[in-house]
Amino acid sequence: MDGFLLQTTIFLGTAVIAVPISARLGMGSVLGYLLAGVLIGPVLGLVESSQDLMHFAEFGVVMMLFLIGLELDPRALWAMRQKLLGLGGLQILLTGTAIIVGALWLDHPLQTAIALGMIFSLSSTAIVLQTLSEKNLMQTGGGRSAFAVLLTQDIAVIPMLAILPLLAMGPVMQIATDGSIHAVGSAVKDGHAAEISLVEGLPGWGVTLVTLGAVLAVVLAGRYLVRPVFRFIHSANLREMYTAFALLIVIGIALLMTMVGLSPALGTFLAGVILATSEFRHELESDIQPFKGLLLGLFFITVGSQIDFAGFFADPAPILSLTLALIFAKAVILFGLGRVFGLKGRDQVLFTLSLAQAGEFGFVLISFALQQHVLQPALAEELMLVVALSMLITPLLFIAYDLLTRRMGEGTESRPDDVVDEQGPVIIAGIGRFGQIVNRLVRSAGFKTVVLDHDMRTIELMRRFGVKGFFGDPTRPELLHAAGLGDARVLVVALDDPKAATKLVGFARRDRPDLHIIARAHDRHHTFELFNAGADDIVREMFDSSLRAGRYVLENVGLSEYEAAQAEQAFYKHDRYTIRELAQHWDPKTPTVDNKAYIARAKELEKELEMSLLALLENENKE
Repeated sequence: MDGFLLQTTIFLGTAVIAVPISARLGMGSVLGYLLAGVLIGPVLGLVESSQDLMHFAEFGVVMMLFLIGLELDPRALWAMRQKLLGLGGLQILLTGTAIIVGALWLDHPLQTAIALGMIFSLSSTAIVLQTLSEKNLMQTGGGRSAFAVLLTQDIAVIPMLAILPLLAMGPVMQIATDGSIHAVGSAVKDGHAAEISLVEGLPGWGVTLVTLGAVLAVVLAGRYLVRPVFRFIHSANLREMYTAFALLIVIGIALLMTMVGLSPALGTFLAGVILATSEFRHELESDIQPFKGLLLGLFFITVGSQIDFAGFFADPAPILSLTLALIFAKAVILFGLGRVFGLKGRDQVLFTLSLAQAGEFGFVLISFALQQHVLQPALAEELMLVVALSMLITPLLFIAYDLLTRRMGEGTESRPDDVVDEQGPVIIAGIGRFGQIVNRLVRSAGFKTVVLDHDMRTIELMRRFGVKGFFGDPTRPELLHAAGLGDARVLVVALDDPKAATKLVGFARRDRPDLHIIARAHDRHHTFELFNAGADDIVREMFDSSLRAGRYVLENVGLSEYEAAQAEQAFYKHDRYTIRELAQHWDPKTPTVDNKAYIARAKELEKELEMSLLALLENENKE
């Protein structure tokens, strides 16, 4: 026990230090966990035996697949079927086939080649999605296509886990001459039976019936049993019971699948999909998420601690060659698929480079294949190195994307900009949810607007409703002048990208000092940036709706509608005053937490607000 606690302390302590550093450097949590494992394993040699921790960590993979199932609403999957089966399915098929051919050319057995094809056909969901979100690339054509492929890969992991045991080189299932099957779903470790089997000694048809019965039991329980049990637990009004029941679902299904010789991940994924439409889906997700994150982190730390870097540095050329060959092969296939599915320009470059690495599920499949005797230990060590190195190279691939797109020019789009042949007194840059409401109000009042947006799908959607818009980058000076910037009375900046919005406000103010500029702000700091850039009226995107919600709260905790409205108006006026006051202390080069003058003034203004609202309500009560 002492040794186990010491190892756990080392693992968790290293993770607490390494992962935040990795996240702040933009490398993501997965790389942080891997580097933490490398640090305490090959570098410092602090890991004696990680097998006990690995048993816990592997359960994080089971929980992750349960959560993936919860997020996959069958109706949403059906709506995305063309992109999932087309783009995602072809990527897995073509990449897997290319890897299989290469492995056979290197004289690997067919079973090993198939396993390698499945392992390396996957990309890193964690790193790619996080990076796309951080760089605001998720809503681009390339970002959406990459997401579709990653979703397909996550789903494909399930059949891959089911296929791997069939490729086993060793006797995973022993079938006697009388047709009975022995030792299915059981193993002996350290002289003790590791699992209990329901199918040991059964004839072949009996094994099939028990297996189908177990799957059917999972489906029926998820469909008809979970809801009444959740309602029963809800009546107890004990928060910890929700967590206990969520863990019971995952652990119970994993145990049942193991007892019939199936992958625990397969059963939990199936249960997740069934419960995806349940009203308790979000409750289950929030209860399981912390356990999944911690156990999955332990899994990646354990993987990192077991990577044989000594062998790599002894002869790095083969591993580096295989890693670069993998990235090159995947990039070529992705580039071709992007071209076939209509991606062009920077969208095609993003799609190609973002998915060219191997992924965290590769570690899962390698570990599982090693347990099932599909891979030899020496080969598994090499594969771990290839997957880890390709993931470590991923930030360089995104840097390459930035460099390539910069050389392509800032204004390069997947299609040429529209020719703007209309001008009006009001120019609206950005026609998302915010810009649409502004546009509808102004047009319904009888004033002409000129709409600009760089999202072609949004422009086409607005045209279906009879609203004409022009496709192009609103921050381009020539496009703004074509839309009538020289004679316009009002410019509405409703762009999603805060940096682009600030850039547009600054240019418009320099070009037209007399122009009235109304800008949408992402948050308070963005408000200060827009104020400094020259915006006249600044609207924080969540402020007005939050203010209205606060008024509803006041109306339902004892204030009259008039009193709540007065409080809302007083808060609104004081907030505008607060923005002007704090703008004098705001410094874009100094983090807010380190700006003592800003914090001190903010506290003073908050006290002023509280006193003014109390005085207002007291006066209303006296009257």
